[in-house]
Amino acid sequence: MNSRFLNGVVQKSFSVPLAIGALAAAIALMAQPAPATGRLAAPSSGLINPRAIVFSPATGKVYAVDTSHGAVDIYSDLGKHVRRVPVGSEPVSIAVNTQTGRAYIANAGDGTVSVLDGTSDTVLATLPIGSHPYSIAADSATGKVFVTHTFGDQVSILDGATNTVTDFKTGSADLIAINSHTGTVYLLGYGGAVKVLDEANRTFSERPVGRHAWGLMLDESSGTVYVTRIENADLAALTAASADPQILRAGAIPCAIAVNSKAQVLYVANYGENSVTVVDAKSGSIIATIPVGDHPKAIALDPDRQLVFVANTIGNSVTIIDAGKNTVLATLPAGRSPYALAVVPGSSNLYVANESDQESSTVVDLSGIQRHAQ
Repeated sequence: MNSRFLNGVVQKSFSVPLAIGALAAAIALMAQPAPATGRLAAPSSGLINPRAIVFSPATGKVYAVDTSHGAVDIYSDLGKHVRRVPVGSEPVSIAVNTQTGRAYIANAGDGTVSVLDGTSDTVLATLPIGSHPYSIAADSATGKVFVTHTFGDQVSILDGATNTVTDFKTGSADLIAINSHTGTVYLLGYGGAVKVLDEANRTFSERPVGRHAWGLMLDESSGTVYVTRIENADLAALTAASADPQILRAGAIPCAIAVNSKAQVLYVANYGENSVTVVDAKSGSIIATIPVGDHPKAIALDPDRQLVFVANTIGNSVTIIDAGKNTVLATLPAGRSPYALAVVPGSSNLYVANESDQESSTVVDLSGIQRHAQ
């Protein structure tokens, strides 16, 4: 596939290994060539955590895992690489507390969480958390931090005020989303349900979403939880108003979602057909289908600039979409195998996590990108 590279350059690159332990092997096995029945394969990947790179509005910094060096790379909001901070072994995901400015890094290799001061960029504590932590998320309203474990049946809960850790049995889970307004934690594994955890009461229930759930996105403004279903080319929308999910159509192997809460529009990256499906969140109707690069795996929205960014993992690029016109503005180089994105609203830089032995993160210059006139 030919991609056009317009008005952008890759500014920085740092190293990361291709695979992270048994999880990568399991995903690679799932992604073997499809059988003769035509059944589609899941997105193949080594390091796939969508929280591998994050922006902290409290500090104005971007944090990116550097797994091979056991470190976190920190960028200023101007796109400048500030420093590399050693953390634990094989860091895979990051959460930030927007009230305290602290960053929390899940280290898969040694079963720890590193607590990073947002001002000084020093490691305040290294906390044993249990074997193979995978996803991490912070509730800035309560100060609690939640961690899933690869092949584990529990979620670890870290108290940000005391740095104490407790475990809560939930069954297997991979991804996390937190509604800080309601104190609700959503947990997703590759099964048929979303586990809904009440923070205050430490109780949980399950919401069925169907087989082969893959991507998780919470719209905090509406409280709706969206889950992509890679075998069915659709997504399930969970609301408080209905016990059953609303099913919304998408493209082949939908694996990631971005939400424009104000416009009530969803953008779904379809790994299997190199496209983004634009969906009306109210009616469920498809507004547009936009061709992007090769095997998109991550998607993000800049609400200030009204731009949608798509990480094309096999294409080694990002596609920039005008959210007002649903048209492609440019496709830019973004390092080798981009798989996660961090957006600083209104910024002329996009921050990208890469699967690569040589480059773990890149900064893509967006200064030449101009939206079409309305």
